[in-house]
Amino acid sequence: MPPVPDPRTLADWFKRPFPNKRMSYPGYPPTGYPPFPGYPPAGQESSFPPPGQYPYPSGFPPMGGGAYPAVPSGGFPGAGGYTPGGYPAPGGYPGAPQPGGAPSYPGVPPGQGFGAPPAGAGFSGYPQPPPQSYGGGPPQVPLSGGFPGGQMPSQYPGGQAPYSSQPAAMTQGTQGTVRPAANFDAMRDAEILRKAMKGFGTDEQAIVDVVASRSNDQRQKIKAAFKTMYGKDLIKDLKSELSGNMEELVLALFMPTTYYDAWSLRNAMKGAGTQERVLIEILCTRTNQEIQEIVRCYQSEFGRDLEKDIRSDTSGHFERLLVSMCQGNRDENQNVNHQLAQEDAQRLYQAGEGRLGTDESCFNMILATRSFPQLKATMEAYSRMANRDLLSSVGREFSGNVENGLKAILQCALNRPAFFAERLYYSMKGAGTDDSTLVRIVVTRSEIDLVQIKQIFTQMYQKTLSTMIASDTSGDYRKLLLAIVGQ
Repeated sequence: MPPVPDPRTLADWFKRPFPNKRMSYPGYPPTGYPPFPGYPPAGQESSFPPPGQYPYPSGFPPMGGGAYPAVPSGGFPGAGGYTPGGYPAPGGYPGAPQPGGAPSYPGVPPGQGFGAPPAGAGFSGYPQPPPQSYGGGPPQVPLSGGFPGGQMPSQYPGGQAPYSSQPAAMTQGTQGTVRPAANFDAMRDAEILRKAMKGFGTDEQAIVDVVASRSNDQRQKIKAAFKTMYGKDLIKDLKSELSGNMEELVLALFMPTTYYDAWSLRNAMKGAGTQERVLIEILCTRTNQEIQEIVRCYQSEFGRDLEKDIRSDTSGHFERLLVSMCQGNRDENQNVNHQLAQEDAQRLYQAGEGRLGTDESCFNMILATRSFPQLKATMEAYSRMANRDLLSSVGREFSGNVENGLKAILQCALNRPAFFAERLYYSMKGAGTDDSTLVRIVVTRSEIDLVQIKQIFTQMYQKTLSTMIASDTSGDYRKLLLAIVGQ
């Protein structure tokens, strides 16, 4: 025991050097961690059009049942040419790549699960996607309408559209089932809808025919044309003519994309209880631009701060994860740094499996800041190093909502369409149907990647999405869902 120092030199005594502890983990860098390259990403500052007001009545039908779906637009590149393979496949979801190579997705025949490193587990059999461009990447397809990415609708209620009515970016490798209709005439469609609701009874089939075959941007123009022609609000007329799940689906389709996400978040936290899976589905899967627009829309339309609402409705490490997500500041660089992936894998191992207890902040930091392609490379490095996949480690180290949130991020990094296919399946599996989840995923993915979701759904569950929808729904609600999803 050292002698008690003179009080005059107490400060100097506390400053004395201590020996550095060296980690015993293999490959652990003794010199410390490198800085985070490219974070926060430069040029991510988003500008928004002036906030406006949407003509949606406050008494919108509540969405029941907290679900757990959604994804940003598109997939992601194949980790800069990195091709994992050569490992024995332990089995898993059908349709995943064969050992030693990448899948010929879409349209992959059923096969073994994702390969695993020697003497270890793979990625829990989660299906692997093809090389794709992930949101924020260079290969983008311009959109006809919506902001940004095209012209603002000229017939938007109250003038210009303050938020985009379509996904911020459609990227190569994914495809929606709903596309803008050719020879579109908003006034003609408004007249068809007026006749369908005029007089005794409602012609639901006419509504289905129009709504299912128009893009979200075109529906906004129909809504504006309807008010111009008849001096009536289309949404109020639809609410008075429809009911139940059909009403919820139709009104969701007429909401601008950003507003629908913001409304879903508000509804998930309004009143008693919180639908945590809705928060996870939206905040953990959207692009930076989409999240920033959602935050702005949430403030302008509901007069509330999204981050404050999250803090008041959640707690602990789950609260911190969602607050990180709603910053919309994830690195979206397409390039993968394999050295950083190895170092992050070591950090995650040290923060979880390699210690007693869990350093939750380390998981939050890496999963909230790294790009999705970078996270995919980190998962591959983790499997090689730890002989256990990162998804299963998260399941061992965490529980509850924070486990679900972290897994959602990792699953989207592996295969975004598979993430949504799984949510759709469990919304209909067993007794009853979680219609709010079914509606939300079908509507939000219909113009982004629903084609790929359908394909991977068939590979994962040996039945088509349309077959499962047809057996779990009925009436005009089923007709409209199937018209959007397609066969």
